[in-house]
Amino acid sequence: MEKCIRLYADKAQLNECQKKLKANSASLSRLSKVLELAGNEVRLKILYLLEEEGQLCPCDLSDILNMSIPAVSQHLRKLKDGNIIEASRDGQTIYYSLKEEHVKILKPFFKYINQQNIKMQTL
Repeated sequence: MEKCIRLYADKAQLNECQKKLKANSASLSRLSKVLELAGNEVRLKILYLLEEEGQLCPCDLSDILNMSIPAVSQHLRKLKDGNIIEASRDGQTIYYSLKEEHVKILKPFFKYINQQNIKMQTL
């Protein structure tokens, strides 16, 4: 077991950090939930595609991901239950899109992915 070798604890700093965690508790919890669901590669791909395209139906996602519609639907259900995506109906077709508050959270990650793709293409 390792021991802390700190000679002096900055009590003010520790208290400030605890206050920051408490003040941001709800936001940290929401971000944790989004990242937990996005931690699955298929769901991350779905979120990326929804951010890029605006909205897609399960059939579109099935064709793009080369997965069965039931498999895609299971991932969409988890994302919908997690309140990350929303559904809208056009006739008999259901389209999924990212909820606006989550676009802000995920956009920097997708921007990074796109930048990495550009770097790889220039090598």
